[in-house]
Amino acid sequence: MTTLAPVTTPTLDAVRDRGALRAVVSRGIRGLSLPTATGTWTGLDADVARAVAAAALGDPEAVQWLPSDPADRLEPLYERTAELSVCNLTWTLGREAHRPVLFAGVTCYDGEGFLVREDSGIEDPGQLAGRRVAVQRGTTSIANLAAWYGRRGLSVEPVEYATPAQTLAGYASGECAAYVLDRTALAGERAALPDPQAHRILDTAISREPMAAAVRDDDPQWYRLCRWVLQLLLSAEHHADEAGPGGRSRALAEAAALAGAHGAAIGLDEEWAARVLDATGTYAEIYERNLGAASGLGVPRGLNELWTRGGLHYAVPLN
Repeated sequence: MTTLAPVTTPTLDAVRDRGALRAVVSRGIRGLSLPTATGTWTGLDADVARAVAAAALGDPEAVQWLPSDPADRLEPLYERTAELSVCNLTWTLGREAHRPVLFAGVTCYDGEGFLVREDSGIEDPGQLAGRRVAVQRGTTSIANLAAWYGRRGLSVEPVEYATPAQTLAGYASGECAAYVLDRTALAGERAALPDPQAHRILDTAISREPMAAAVRDDDPQWYRLCRWVLQLLLSAEHHADEAGPGGRSRALAEAAALAGAHGAAIGLDEEWAARVLDATGTYAEIYERNLGAASGLGVPRGLNELWTRGGLHYAVPLN
């Protein structure tokens, strides 16, 4: 393991003493956080946790994975049994104002969507009025449904399930006419069905769901470290884009050097950024292998593109 700079934050100190980062993830959503048959966690959220572990510990696999139900994604942070939550968790004022947590940055811009049967004839969420829809307990789905349908003088009957697996089963059994969840997560859930082609995700999104990484609010230095790990992934992609295909390696090295120069100020050494990029690649590479065409899910980047390509991710300067 690389020799790192002196500890500058209580949380980083605890992580290094333990030799592992404790990260809250879902109980299994393809594309975001899902264990393989051999126990290796895959997905965009899992790779963000690996990036933090690479920066803090010099080892992207030094992660203790803590699968959690949707309703319990933040409790491990303020109960001090986890240092990071990357669990398809929407950044909201209510969550940050009423709990001792801070959101370190958006990992994936999304919106609440609907998974329906292809032969149902349903083309628009309005057609689900008066019907039962499956939702995960502890998510923002019920509030989003009430807001969207209420404005139209309509309503649906949300049926809550404790885990993603139970929610998918409730929909697949026919108990519910639709499964309501962030559209990116629905792509992974659809792929888990016996015949994915028999189901479709409606085009309409009824909410804004900026999924984000969360930490406790009592250690600003740890918050800063996690925030800049995420920003590095985006900024490195921007550096590579500007350099073009032939200059990618040089551009990533330059991005790593720029970020690495500030390592001591956030409790790290000068090689932290290079380790992160070696371990996970840029945000573009993380997205492509977990959600893009290479993943088999084929979720377009859309809002998750850099701002230079019409998306919402803006690369903060590393100087």
